[in-house]
Amino acid sequence: MKIITLLFSFLFITSFAMSQNMEQKDLVVFLVRHAEKANNSRDPELTKAGKLRAKLLAEILQDAEIENIHSTNFKRTKNTAAPVATLLGLTVEEYSTGNLTEFANRLKEKGGRHLVVGHSNTTPELVKILGGKPGVDINEKAEYDRLYILTLHENGENSTVLIRYGKKYLPVKN
Repeated sequence: MKIITLLFSFLFITSFAMSQNMEQKDLVVFLVRHAEKANNSRDPELTKAGKLRAKLLAEILQDAEIENIHSTNFKRTKNTAAPVATLLGLTVEEYSTGNLTEFANRLKEKGGRHLVVGHSNTTPELVKILGGKPGVDINEKAEYDRLYILTLHENGENSTVLIRYGKKYLPVKN
């Protein structure tokens, strides 16, 4: 009888553990706009300040257990993501801003922890599509310091945390 009880206990624990591993993981997405760009051309490099901000982002996120890094196909976004990817030994995956809803759905399906590097218009929009709170519009000309941390739990609840990193953006008051 003890053997049967032990066998059933083992089977129960094993099936419970397997079901836990098969469940979708919470989704944690770290979202940033690219760092400071050199000019207003179509595909500029980062400035010296932008390169420093990208390195700082890597330092900040080094212990965040990021599993995936996503960037649009522009030098400024790829170069913002690169120090994080290098530090964590990850490859930067490109995504298109043409269909952010589809991209958001892929993130939700995959679960886990992601860094997404985008633009002043697409980053808040993706936060919103994922169910988060983007806050006020990003100042296109001067604001590069937002880091959103958006968490979507398996139970459907979510939270958005907005922090600032690097040289702080100070809005000009009229």
